[in-house]
Amino acid sequence: MVFSFKPLKPSTLSWLASRARAASQRTVLSMLVAATLPLAVSSAHAGTVIVLDSGAAQLSLIDQATHKVVGTMPTGKEPHHLMITPDKRSLIVANSVSNSLMFLDPNTGKFQRQVADIDDPYQLGFSPDRKWFVTAALRLDRVDLYHYDGENVTVAKRIPLAKTPSHMTFSSDSKTVFVTLQDSGELVAIDLPTQSVKWRMPVGKTPAGLWMTPGDKYLLVGMTGEDDVAVVDWRTQKVVKRIQTGRGAHNFRSLSDGRHIAVSNRVESTISIIDYETLTKVADITGLMPGPDDMELSADKRYLWVTFRFARHVGVIDLTTRKLVDTIAVNRSPHGIYFAERAPVLSPNPD
Repeated sequence: MVFSFKPLKPSTLSWLASRARAASQRTVLSMLVAATLPLAVSSAHAGTVIVLDSGAAQLSLIDQATHKVVGTMPTGKEPHHLMITPDKRSLIVANSVSNSLMFLDPNTGKFQRQVADIDDPYQLGFSPDRKWFVTAALRLDRVDLYHYDGENVTVAKRIPLAKTPSHMTFSSDSKTVFVTLQDSGELVAIDLPTQSVKWRMPVGKTPAGLWMTPGDKYLLVGMTGEDDVAVVDWRTQKVVKRIQTGRGAHNFRSLSDGRHIAVSNRVESTISIIDYETLTKVADITGLMPGPDDMELSADKRYLWVTFRFARHVGVIDLTTRKLVDTIAVNRSPHGIYFAERAPVLSPNPD
């Protein structure tokens, strides 16, 4: 098909140019308003939920009380995970593809500062003694160790690993960081004082989330390529048990009673509750949207918030009834979630 166009009159061209300039001015004004309004709105609410829409290069701000989205903010490319700083003054958003860290006010989501040249920070964590800042560079197949002085991060060592380092947790004495390698199906232990690999062991298909049980007794590993949580005696490097949960067991959140933990089953679209002491599954939460992923727990320990990675929604679960009571539309591939008014995370897992 061939298209032909008649030349426009000079008067018409002049009119179109003036309209374009006016439209451009309105667009710029709208962008400025859009960039500032969410922060102004969210600052009026004590409880702001921050959700990373990793597929849309933005974050959503949700009023924790009303469950309404009160604004959005652009981030770098693929913000997957976030972490509160040890002094609780900043929330770090890791932009993995943009190779940067954004620092936000954890109460409002207001932008504070940005740190560039942090290679592929897919996952991140602080050691319990707060001396080490660690990132898992998933697409670069390495773990980067940084010194942390409360303000600045400086590279200490870059450690190449087999394939796609994913999630992490620490030993309570801050001597070891444990990292899952998704594509090689391994768990690796890195000695922080010497910045070297201590050991590595196979655990199964596509290991992801990690959680240390009280007393540093066992490591729990979410087996996203399977349907279970592997229980690892990390001192002897042995899998001592597998807890059947659901397809795509992925990530964890403690329920702050010292005994139970929630695990999201991303393919099964359920959340299982595991008893720390008996190492058994005691319940399943069903009726969820596709792809439950990261979770956060309200300060009263009643409501479990969860991102639905495949459904562009965030869900709120009432733990007294184990029912999904609300869903909130956000943007593409919601992943990390945080709010300041929350139940504590049990150490030595990332806080």
